[in-house]
Amino acid sequence: MSRPDHALDELHRTIAARRGADPASSYTAKLLARGTAKIAQKLGEEAVEAVIAATRGERSALIGESADLLYHLLVLWADAGIDPEEIWAELRRRAGVSGLSEKAARTAKDGGG
Repeated sequence: MSRPDHALDELHRTIAARRGADPASSYTAKLLARGTAKIAQKLGEEAVEAVIAATRGERSALIGESADLLYHLLVLWADAGIDPEEIWAELRRRAGVSGLSEKAARTAKDGGG
């Protein structure tokens, strides 16, 4: 049985392969060349579009926007040098921990913010 995150791992490998490529050769290479601020902006735009689709009850649009959101998140991870396995490990660490407890622990660690 394949892991549920397999498609994201595969997408990450594709994105990572575009690092340093000619920006004219692919959208991913162009986005990476434009830098962190532009990647983060695109991620935010996709998040807003996903929220709009969800609040309108537009299931197919939400699926498409979710795919766009995940793609741009993976580009941001690649830009930051984060391997998806680091995220999967963090999710595994949190498994079985109450979301409220986990948030309280982070808030206490960050000084109550």
